[in-house]
Amino acid sequence: MYPLIFVLGIIIGSFLNVCIYRIPREESIAFPSSHCTACSHPLKWYDLIPLFSYLTLHGKCRYCKGEISLQYPMIEALNGILYLITFHFYGLSLQFIFYSIILSILIAISLIDYYHKIIPDGLTLMIFIVTIVYKAVNLFAFGVPLHIWENVFGLLAGGVLFFLIAIVSNGGMGGGDIKLIAALGFILGLKKTLLNILLSFIIGAVFSIFLLFMRKKGKKDEIPFGPFINISFLITILFGDRMIFWYIQSFLI
Repeated sequence: MYPLIFVLGIIIGSFLNVCIYRIPREESIAFPSSHCTACSHPLKWYDLIPLFSYLTLHGKCRYCKGEISLQYPMIEALNGILYLITFHFYGLSLQFIFYSIILSILIAISLIDYYHKIIPDGLTLMIFIVTIVYKAVNLFAFGVPLHIWENVFGLLAGGVLFFLIAIVSNGGMGGGDIKLIAALGFILGLKKTLLNILLSFIIGAVFSIFLLFMRKKGKKDEIPFGPFINISFLITILFGDRMIFWYIQSFLI
């Protein structure tokens, strides 16, 4: 089963590359068909086999010999690996399907935010839609209670806190970040949303200090925060319960 899950992940990862390239340019993700970004030559199906085509073409376009960005195989592989990790934790379940879809959306958000300093509202809205569908299926197919207030509290905690940070920092936190943490808070609920926020600031601080130390960024350079939120979300859905239990055991008992 693991090989099949990985193959599914890299296939969807290939589609994510299309989204990452086209969505910020406000282009259709369906038309025209895939083409070389250097020479615009339409690509055949055998040019688009995830990972395999990049390796066999030695990272160059078949038609113009231009360099193919290493991002393409990396995103494919990353999505495949995340699917494997999610499958390992949740098995072949509705949770696996749900979190796999959400993580794929977050990969697209992270790369778009990194390159363009924006988080498209459409992708954030997609998180809400997928979450509502997931909860509806859980309720009607498996009888799992909605716990809707917990989701609302998570949404409000994340959205309001980031909104206040945006005001205090005079725009240091963008509107896209506010909407993103609100959407993820709707998934996580109150306690895990607070954990997600805490982890995002810790990871963001460590990464920023590293960039400053390596002189890759200056003190006044803007660093997109979306990727830190998303990395923290992954940690939270995998280890959040254990981390919260450890905190309660260590400091509150």
